[in-house]
Amino acid sequence: MRHRHKSLKATKANLKRPKVRKAKPTETKKTRCGDEFSVWNYDGRITFEEIIVATEDFDIKYCIGTGGYGSVYRAQLPSGKIVALKKLHHSETELAFLESFQTEARLLSQIRHRNIVKLYGFCLHKKCMFLIYKYMRRGSLFCVLRNDDEAIQLDWTKRVNIVKSMAHALSYLHYDCIPSIVHRDISSNNILLNSKLEAFVADFGVARLLHSDSSNRTVVAGTHGYIAPELAYTMVVTEKCDVFGFGVVALEVLMGRHPGDLLSSFNPKIMLIDLLDQRAPSPIDDQTVIQDIILVSKIAFACLRSKPKSRPTMRRVSKEFLVRKTALEKPALQEISISELRNQGMYLIDQYDC
Repeated sequence: MRHRHKSLKATKANLKRPKVRKAKPTETKKTRCGDEFSVWNYDGRITFEEIIVATEDFDIKYCIGTGGYGSVYRAQLPSGKIVALKKLHHSETELAFLESFQTEARLLSQIRHRNIVKLYGFCLHKKCMFLIYKYMRRGSLFCVLRNDDEAIQLDWTKRVNIVKSMAHALSYLHYDCIPSIVHRDISSNNILLNSKLEAFVADFGVARLLHSDSSNRTVVAGTHGYIAPELAYTMVVTEKCDVFGFGVVALEVLMGRHPGDLLSSFNPKIMLIDLLDQRAPSPIDDQTVIQDIILVSKIAFACLRSKPKSRPTMRRVSKEFLVRKTALEKPALQEISISELRNQGMYLIDQYDC
């Protein structure tokens, strides 16, 4: 039986969207036996059977990625529209869970930000559940950086814009959503790129969706190499965990590879230019690009500080990119050391949460 669910009036109390257009009404379908639900707020409806046909029952040839929460499949719908389906690793079928899942999924589907992957809706069917996302043609940042031919296409302007986009998206999740959304698994695998190599944050809110009663206790450990050090002893996830993950990815974008040991120890004699990805065009002759690289580096190191309270908020980081200034006066990359960048990053903390 088809019916329209409640309007967004109830949702407005849960989500601040002063600068966001209203979402289109969402349609819901529920079968008589009560074992199938679907929500679709693009330009039509989708059912479980259509997904099975489009993916040939989730055949591995349609799988385009895997992660801590599930596997992602590429599916072309009868309308010709291509979407990404995240089949979740979860088998709970209790009514209370199903209701909680639907409530959270509907809320997440109302998220509107230009740098966050659009969640169109979800499907639940017995022990199978999946989320329906906008498809990103270039895949993950992780894969692009590890392919020489694709990495060359990421010039410094594109790389800086990727980091900026991440900052604005995370600031939105932390401060413009009510309740705020902590991502919990920021990594280059969860930053997706479209055909223009623009960045979008994916997998937002999935941990809360699957474990709505978990509060801030960590349920999924995150991705090795991006996990904030405090999680080793507190097991409590906060916004500052996302800030640390952002710092790792920001350095990864500049270096073209995971920063590895640079996160825990560093040689003060290392110069910034020695860290930059040699596959990208040399930025030496472009002062604007140089200043942007310095700013990204400085912010990245500030976000990687071991103590959570010493890291800036994502709101602060986002504002830094909007102001677009740097306190370093040396114009040549060859003259800037990692030690200087770490010290310069301290001023972000001095103006913390302004």
